[in-house]
Amino acid sequence: MSGLAKVYSGAVYGVDAYEVEIEVNVGNGDPRFVVVGLPDAAVKESTDRVWTALANSGFCPPLGRVTVNLAPADIKKEGPSFDLPIALGALVADRQLETNRLARYAVVGELALGGEVRRVRGVLPIALRARAEGRQGILVPPENAEEAAVVSGIDTIPVASLAQAARFLSGDEDIPPFVVDAQAAFAGGTAYAVDYADVRGQESARRALEVAVAGGHNILLVGPPGTGKSMLAKRVPTILPPLTLEEALETTKIHSIAGVLPPHQAVVSSRPFRAPHHTISDAGLLGGGTHPMPGEVSLAHNGVLFLDELPEFHRNVLEVMRQPLEDGVVTISRASGTVSFPCRFMLVAAMNPCPCGHFGDPRKECRCTPMQMQRYRNRISGPLLDRIDIHVEVPAVEYQQLASVEKGESSAAIRDRVQAARAIQRERFTAAPADPAAPNAAPAPAVHCNALMTSRDVREHCVLGPSAQLLLKTAMAEYHLSARAYDRILKVARTIADMAASPDILEDHIAEAVQYRALDRQYWE
Repeated sequence: MSGLAKVYSGAVYGVDAYEVEIEVNVGNGDPRFVVVGLPDAAVKESTDRVWTALANSGFCPPLGRVTVNLAPADIKKEGPSFDLPIALGALVADRQLETNRLARYAVVGELALGGEVRRVRGVLPIALRARAEGRQGILVPPENAEEAAVVSGIDTIPVASLAQAARFLSGDEDIPPFVVDAQAAFAGGTAYAVDYADVRGQESARRALEVAVAGGHNILLVGPPGTGKSMLAKRVPTILPPLTLEEALETTKIHSIAGVLPPHQAVVSSRPFRAPHHTISDAGLLGGGTHPMPGEVSLAHNGVLFLDELPEFHRNVLEVMRQPLEDGVVTISRASGTVSFPCRFMLVAAMNPCPCGHFGDPRKECRCTPMQMQRYRNRISGPLLDRIDIHVEVPAVEYQQLASVEKGESSAAIRDRVQAARAIQRERFTAAPADPAAPNAAPAPAVHCNALMTSRDVREHCVLGPSAQLLLKTAMAEYHLSARAYDRILKVARTIADMAASPDILEDHIAEAVQYRALDRQYWE
């Protein structure tokens, strides 16, 4: 006696999911469990997990030949998320489970040997795909229920075990759909454990960080060890504008695919802050692998990527980051296809001024030779440095400031000013007219802050008066700045003007913006 069953599941490729149709045939012949359809090692191992889970859940494993086909067969399937649908398909094909619900639901989940259903990654994009395919609901592990329930218009059914999933499909047990208020879950997790009120001194660095956040600019902090560079960087998310729900869902999808979304968490409600170690590889930073997965730059999407000890990173790792910094997207090409991951983040980097860290420190003598200092600084290329809008020195803090009991300005107060500047920028770019010379051209990427301005935007919105032009011309000649640095100065000056609610870029705004490029001359010339 033979039987055939079809179960619908899903798999992730890039940041989106595609539907996987799982065909299970139980027939006569040698008792073998065969999986076809380009399965990887984890999928092939599912045969042993499924067989044992069936036995330990009170079912009889099929005695004949079991053939499992994962369609489409030309895309490689990875991970243990097909365990539960394969087991349910085997029960239906072997006539141990009678159900008319199978075609209405998508199913994902890893099986333990005892039949328990374990969490898997990528459930949010799979739930989105199931809704797009017209499925009534999706059966998921309980730890993934909050994540899947964010998707409206589809029932999320949490199943704790294979036996419970079988009872639900047969109609013997009614499991109410899991419900999550996405707005409430999103609004309830924006609190931060750190605050800029904890920082003593460093007014110039705090000002530079405020300017950087207000315009979405990348920033480099340079100073001796122990001056608070990491402390300042870790508080940057607290002054960024809150995530919108759309940004939160986009960020949650990436974290779900990478498997870093905590269990029982519906959405990522606060700005990501990623701080990879300097030993990271280029694949770890940008993403990659046989089946491409998002890297740290994508996990920092809509948030902050902090690179501490910047010169200690491998040069090839830093160089491959240049294109994502410009485009806000990482494209990974493999023989099986090409995937793209979004990576629109704010880069905050920190470094010592020399190998020993004490160059320019009035309290400690630098013992580095000129050759050592040159090699250390040359680890950061000029093209990468040009992509960092703001360079600021972080000097040592005096004892009187450290011992002061008076708190600094809070992150909430700084964030209010940042949001006011961002509102000016949104209004400016939302009202930007289309290019009359190219009415049928593809729309340009959305610009919502000054750091994302194109060259045309810079020419339109960064017009200088005669005195500001003269000051900038002098600075370009004296500091030997590149054409890209010229654009960066104008963008930063536009942000400083927005923070002052000034419609025009004045000489003072240019002077402050040029000050944030002075390290080009001091450290790299």
